[in-house]
Amino acid sequence: MVRVLPIVALLLAAPAAAENTRPQPQPVVDTIPAAQDRPYPGTIKLEIDATDTRQGVFRAREIIPVARAGHMVLLFPKWLPGNHSTTGQIEKLTGLAIRAGGRALPWRRDPVDMAAFHIEVPRGVSAIEVSLMFVSATEANQGRVVMTPEMMNLQWNSMSVYPAGYFTRGIPVEAVVTYPEGWTAASAVPAKRQGNRYVYDRTDYETLVDSPVFAGRHFRAFPLSDRVTLNVVADSAKELDASPEAVAAHQRLVTQAVKLFGAEHYDRYNFLLAISSELGGIGLEHHRSSENGVGPGYFSDWASSAPARGLLPHEFTHSWNGKFRRGADLFTPDYRQPMRNSLLWVYEGQTQFWGLVLGARSGLLSKQDTLDAYAMIAAGLEAAPGRQWRPLGDTTNDPIIAYRRPKPWSSWQRSEDYYNEGLLVWMEVDSILRRESKGTKSMDDFARAFFGINNGDWGTVTYSFDDVVKTLSTLQPYDWAGLLTRRLTETGAPAPLKGFEGNGYRLVFTDTPSPYFRLNERERRITDLTYSIGLVVGAGGNVSSVLWGGPAFKAGMDVGDDLISVNGYAYSPERLKEAIVAAKAGTPITLTTRKGERVEQFSIDYRAGLRYPRLEKIGAGEAGLDLLLAPK
Repeated sequence: MVRVLPIVALLLAAPAAAENTRPQPQPVVDTIPAAQDRPYPGTIKLEIDATDTRQGVFRAREIIPVARAGHMVLLFPKWLPGNHSTTGQIEKLTGLAIRAGGRALPWRRDPVDMAAFHIEVPRGVSAIEVSLMFVSATEANQGRVVMTPEMMNLQWNSMSVYPAGYFTRGIPVEAVVTYPEGWTAASAVPAKRQGNRYVYDRTDYETLVDSPVFAGRHFRAFPLSDRVTLNVVADSAKELDASPEAVAAHQRLVTQAVKLFGAEHYDRYNFLLAISSELGGIGLEHHRSSENGVGPGYFSDWASSAPARGLLPHEFTHSWNGKFRRGADLFTPDYRQPMRNSLLWVYEGQTQFWGLVLGARSGLLSKQDTLDAYAMIAAGLEAAPGRQWRPLGDTTNDPIIAYRRPKPWSSWQRSEDYYNEGLLVWMEVDSILRRESKGTKSMDDFARAFFGINNGDWGTVTYSFDDVVKTLSTLQPYDWAGLLTRRLTETGAPAPLKGFEGNGYRLVFTDTPSPYFRLNERERRITDLTYSIGLVVGAGGNVSSVLWGGPAFKAGMDVGDDLISVNGYAYSPERLKEAIVAAKAGTPITLTTRKGERVEQFSIDYRAGLRYPRLEKIGAGEAGLDLLLAPK
């Protein structure tokens, strides 16, 4: 007999039946062992062939001891210190093969963590052999170029995998690299040179990753102190010809940094500097070295290279701030555990602060160039409307959110403002210390108290927000927690420029750019009209930035527009500036652009003329900022 249910019963029964057959989400089970602070049973042997400079291929071979048979996970470094995000270039890892006991071992990539590889180690095997390749980008649109026919930047994290389940500092490793004939290499890890082979001293994996290599055909080393060396590779030998003046400024950088911090947290420190138009630019800190990349002319056109000369003071400061003292939530046991960036306003913001101070104190930057750099920073933050909605503290998440990719509306979206707005916060702290202590305390005292401990120790000492506040309070009683919390969380407030004003200077605008502003435009190959019509225009008239809410934005212009004409005449930077000046008398600014197949015309209503930022001194006599920038 067929039973017919009433329609109401069918309606009530249907959801239950559907619910029983609906697929259920499966829980994610992490089968990768967590890192533990225990010694790894054996030493990894890592050999790298770095001779294929024409095609940019690094070939690596690892012998990894194993303690027992069974499941094993190998990790490719993913969360990299100094990058503040998951920047391990797993997409450039190729040719992975694993062997044991003379036969190939199948590997399986983890379905969740794409930088983890699962294998099964057979019984009776005491070591596995891993071979892999890392392919350098050969064009800028593929990523950063790390190998050219003249030089290379070898980063160990890109050339190796390591066993899961251990703190990286507990994994011993011995590395050997074969470089092209005639090349010279520099790294913080000492090496014995055997022709074109470098046999590096045994160290731990964490120290190895923290000690990258610059190598090149054209190489020169400049001793800066008994512990610090400037190692330079360049596209050509002429770029290595540093004047005595230039070398002396770098030597003073070391002297001034040691006087500032009162300790050295390295046995030896190696600046690695590439002067190149081919190798990708970089500025990356390490405890006993730093990776620095600048364009041609750093030495050979010393008079014009001021904007590039702020790089080394910044990265050197990180040996104290970021490497020796590190935010507790950035200190991780391996390169798989996510980092948290809440204290980057100290790590990077105070490093930005000290980088410019040390640039001025050493003479790498003139005092006027430093003041002009401050003016550009202050003006950029004052103009950016993104502060209306996004607090400084949230920008510390930007490396993870945006992966440092370009943004269409960076002035509104905000980017990594913890660098420059962090600088402004620390300038304000300096001015308050001077005011409250009646001139007896300053940020110099904070630097020595916070970073100048444990001379000679190149381990890591972590800190928290409360540790920062405690150090400041010990120096000078004040509501430091309240001040810093406001600066980290406030929105809708003006840019925090009180530090400059408290230290005797204020931001003003003039109709002519400073020499430093011009050099910055030249280095970046731009015409910067941010503070007039709200545009930055690159080579060929391409609009690279539009200030959100500025005159060009209100007219409808967009990033990526190509300027064709200005008031009916072919575009040139000079013609655009002339039109801005003429508009003061009421002449409209009419711009014609092309974007793809679209040609459009925009009328910009703007009559305030050209505007460029400067710092203007308030009153007479020696102010706090004058004292801050003076050499010690």
